[in-house]
Amino acid sequence: MLNMDFSKKVVVRTTEEEWVPSPAGGVLRKPLAREEAERGHATSVVRYEPGASFKRHEHPLGEEILVLEGVFSDETGDYPAGTYLRNPPGSGHAPFSKEGCTLLVKLHQFDERDQSTVRIDTCNTPWLPGIGGLEVMPLHEFEHEHVALVKWPAKEIFQPHRHFGGEEIFVLSGEFCDEHGRYPAGTWIRSPHMSQHHPFVDEETIIWVKTGHLPIEAH
Repeated sequence: MLNMDFSKKVVVRTTEEEWVPSPAGGVLRKPLAREEAERGHATSVVRYEPGASFKRHEHPLGEEILVLEGVFSDETGDYPAGTYLRNPPGSGHAPFSKEGCTLLVKLHQFDERDQSTVRIDTCNTPWLPGIGGLEVMPLHEFEHEHVALVKWPAKEIFQPHRHFGGEEIFVLSGEFCDEHGRYPAGTWIRSPHMSQHHPFVDEETIIWVKTGHLPIEAH
């Protein structure tokens, strides 16, 4: 088990972590949270070397992917950097990458009723106005869970707030900041239910953010 106590805040600067081989040759991982070695809840940064592939597998409770670099592929298509994918519970595929890619992957974390298949090219999707100077790109929502990209202009300061159902952030570019620390690109942050912070940035910053999905009564 790794980082499975959802009552605690976790910060991982993934650029400082070592790659760990997976059972598939040419597929490497940086584990962020994991229930068991090759099954159950898992959040990882995953790298496919050019030509690497993974055998066909099923997703009993879904799979969520953000393509960070390169082109990720499976039998449904080719997905370049910036693509957000959701494969619902019960789906399966045989993924590969011809030129190589890096992904943020979340496995086995869907509500079994959340059956949406999602494919969004975030590089060609318009930003919407958010609070203050923020711009927002909604990616998915199911009941209390919300997923989006958020673009922060330089010198933006957001209001202090609490996270009902927690918050998870992956910093895509720039540097995200709050009173607890500074989080450069590649940092993964998971904050528990009812945690609070007062975020800001000094430079333009883009984050992937998910809220409302963590246990309200963490054990």
